[in-house]
Amino acid sequence: MTDHHEDRPVTVMVVDDHPMWRDAVARDLSEAGFDVVATAGDGPQAVRRAKAAEPDVLVLDLNLPGLPGVEVCKEVVAAHPQPRVLVLSASGEHADVLEAVKSGATGYLLKSASTEELIDAVRRTAAGDPVFTPGLAGLVLGEYRRLAGEPAPTAADQPVAPQLTERETEVLRLVAKGLSYKQVAERLVISHRTVQNHVQNTLGKLQLHNRVELVRYAIERGLDDA
Repeated sequence: MTDHHEDRPVTVMVVDDHPMWRDAVARDLSEAGFDVVATAGDGPQAVRRAKAAEPDVLVLDLNLPGLPGVEVCKEVVAAHPQPRVLVLSASGEHADVLEAVKSGATGYLLKSASTEELIDAVRRTAAGDPVFTPGLAGLVLGEYRRLAGEPAPTAADQPVAPQLTERETEVLRLVAKGLSYKQVAERLVISHRTVQNHVQNTLGKLQLHNRVELVRYAIERGLDDA
């Protein structure tokens, strides 16, 4: 499995109902070396064009005419090949973040983000990292604390939350905040490989396949326990 195809730029589609904003984002991403293969201004158009263009990353606004962004996300994520979805929204409301993640988005960035942050977020989304605006990290953080603490009362058919070690919890909190493995390694003064091992061990405990599912699991647990 290769991480980077230097000969093929990451393909991106931009969905937003404001033409000036949509054009500006598409231009910024093109200038940064991404291949913007499609744009759309409403929900139904977004679903049609995403399925036709098959972008690596879909940059998606939630507030769309015709079909809400979360529904677009669900439909597009169900398609093959499945693009990764980065929500770019004016809303930092927790309910919107949860809704987007539950519908399959792998990242959530506020429209107040700088161009550099957007470019970095698209690059990391393409690589499979969950990306969240720093201010939203607390939301995911809270769920990890809950997850790592004593198991919350669960329904009879729900498994008891697995116990994570202190270091696993520490690593996961930083990953949940949106730090890369490299940044986590520097922060905790451990090797990149050790960080990877901690994440893999935790995925094993939770029987989840990747970091995005891990974040989604934590958020859903939080919703269940609310």
